[in-house]
Amino acid sequence: MRKNSLKLLLLAGISSAFFAGCSSETEEKTTTAKETQTQIQSDGQTETFTDETDSKESASEETVSEEITGEAVSTERADTASHTIVDHAGRTVEIPEAIDSIVVTDTLPLPSVLSLFLDSADEITGISPVSMSAAKGGLLGQLYPEILDADTAFFTGNELNVEALLELEPDLVFYNAGSTAIEEALENAGLTAVAVSVSKWNFDAAETYKQWMLLLEEIFPEREGLADRAAAYSDEVAEEVSSLTSDLTENEKKDVFFLFNYNDTGIVTSGEKFWGQYWCDAVNAVNVSRDVPAEKSNAIVNMEQIYSWDPEVIFISNFTTAMPEDVYENTISDYDWSSVAAVKEKQVFKMPLGAYRTFTPGADTPMTLLWVAKQVYPELFESVDLVSRTQEYYRTVFGVELTGEQAKAIYQ
Repeated sequence: MRKNSLKLLLLAGISSAFFAGCSSETEEKTTTAKETQTQIQSDGQTETFTDETDSKESASEETVSEEITGEAVSTERADTASHTIVDHAGRTVEIPEAIDSIVVTDTLPLPSVLSLFLDSADEITGISPVSMSAAKGGLLGQLYPEILDADTAFFTGNELNVEALLELEPDLVFYNAGSTAIEEALENAGLTAVAVSVSKWNFDAAETYKQWMLLLEEIFPEREGLADRAAAYSDEVAEEVSSLTSDLTENEKKDVFFLFNYNDTGIVTSGEKFWGQYWCDAVNAVNVSRDVPAEKSNAIVNMEQIYSWDPEVIFISNFTTAMPEDVYENTISDYDWSSVAAVKEKQVFKMPLGAYRTFTPGADTPMTLLWVAKQVYPELFESVDLVSRTQEYYRTVFGVELTGEQAKAIYQ
């Protein structure tokens, strides 16, 4: 068999449009950051994103890129040998009745959502090394230790090795809807492939999570009802947060800044078209970097801009090794955060690590929303017990009993 390797495009070229009035010194620093931010380090692994656009033509460029209680859930397969679904790329896919081997390529949070949806990772035989690093460091590997046996060798660096993938004999392969080159390779290999979108719903993490669950329910109809339970719980949390924050005046809304990636060569934030905007909108806060002209993980900024915004709260994503102490103590490069309001008031927070990294959509999205709201407006959410609420959520939606320590560890 001829060995086929597909080069996954690294982060889409950093936008050359930056803020008017920047000095030449700032522009030089920005250029350095552009050269180095093509890869995001996460738990020692290289994090590369794949994202999709609205059209197949533009998507081919591969831009940036994761209850059983109550009603009984049937575990019996349908009598038919297969059924068809329409995936997020608009493709009609014939799903086999027997699915014993599942591989998830470049939709990084999906292995965690899929494991909880199936209440098992036995059938998941291959995942990305980046997904694996989160499984080892977070909750997923504890709940479903079999996920730790999944193969990651079909990814070498940033290359997808089709021959190695075929050796896993997958019955079903999930891939990012923007990865048209991967789609073509999977189809040429004769594999059943399902496209999953990460940006079709305009970086609304809650809606994206709902749509992933609905797609999984179409593929696995024996799990009918689970997507509705997840959606109902998500809506309940969103309504709770909105009811407590909707009366805030413009002056009362907190200014929030997201550190998506942070190292000695650059600072990447979240503009309007990335997940940070959703978290701010959902808790009625202000994303101070909303107007940064670059999209997704291309939004590079400098300290002068951060000084002008003077955010009151800073969130550090799980896609960087930086911690609040690195901001408080200025341990990275020559950045000086000491004059920023969030630093002076000790309001810098590392985002939770649950079943996956919570900056993105995933199974933890409803609880992450509650956590973000509690950090931004602690006086409004003082009575919220995140540990017990998280246990309730996992029990109600997935039928999974978390210990108090497991629930608590998500937020540490």
